[in-house]
Amino acid sequence: MVTSSAFRKIGTLQVRPIGLGCMNLSHAYGVPPTSENATELLHQAVDLGVDFFDTAALYGFGKNEELLGKALKKYRQNIVIATKGGMAGVDGKRVINGRPEAIRKNCEDSLQRLETDVIDLYYLHRFDKMVPIEESVGEMSRLVEEGKVRYLGLSEISSATLIKAHAVHPIAALQSEYSLWTRNPEIALLETCKELGTTFVAFSPLGRGFLGGNLVDVGSLQQNDIRRSMPRFYPENYSKNIELLKKFREYAQEQGCTMAQLALAWLLNQSADLIPIPGTIRPEYLKDNISASQIVLSPKLMRQLDATMNHFNVSGARYNESTQKEIDTEEF
Repeated sequence: MVTSSAFRKIGTLQVRPIGLGCMNLSHAYGVPPTSENATELLHQAVDLGVDFFDTAALYGFGKNEELLGKALKKYRQNIVIATKGGMAGVDGKRVINGRPEAIRKNCEDSLQRLETDVIDLYYLHRFDKMVPIEESVGEMSRLVEEGKVRYLGLSEISSATLIKAHAVHPIAALQSEYSLWTRNPEIALLETCKELGTTFVAFSPLGRGFLGGNLVDVGSLQQNDIRRSMPRFYPENYSKNIELLKKFREYAQEQGCTMAQLALAWLLNQSADLIPIPGTIRPEYLKDNISASQIVLSPKLMRQLDATMNHFNVSGARYNESTQKEIDTEEF
């Protein structure tokens, strides 16, 4: 069991145990909130103590970075901003490009949109399999040398690729999907991160809303919601997956917390070198999520939760076939 601490590290930077994933403020889950409402939520996050914000050039094809740049400018000296390059919007389509010149342009564009002189944590959003990882990270390391980036990160890559990249330049953070229903990092990544001193950043720690227990009917998802293309949310799989929530809901009730809080507490209790970044557009969910850092789970409950939901009993892959080809993570 890991005891809760006030701060967790990314390189020499210290941040609160739970950050904020900002993608859905501009992208991916149906119609996003208005810029006014999104700005209000970001300000509320700061007021609640959030000091780690995660975005990407891809999100809203730059609009998410612009949103954060304007909304968080007055707080800039007191927060950590992470963004990602190597995958961006080109003519309305997402394009993976890990060539050095593309990464440099992505970074320059992100600096302008974020209205900042330096990016605290800069990830390679996807490993471009047409470009050696050493070349992509080599260019990213030059951005560090030039003072445009403080620390480097990678997203959705394998343990072997992380080791290759780390040999070129220290990788301060590795971001991948991790939650009770997505356990792939347990194959090798978590151990490799520990060995290298790389902080693990867990995106979609609430299973893209699944673990919150409020999504009962996937047919209600908007047509442009990316979950419609994810096998786990196909009706035939989701009807099986939702049965897993019955016992999970009971454990949350016994613990005296929400299901989302229990899911986040499970992650926080895995390692002191792990930072979940749940996203939300609802102020009430934001407050609940942040308070999950105060929940301590017993070893017995941790074992019970592990048995309740894992890669053996979840139905459907996390990505469809075409998206799966874009990533480099280990798979069960």
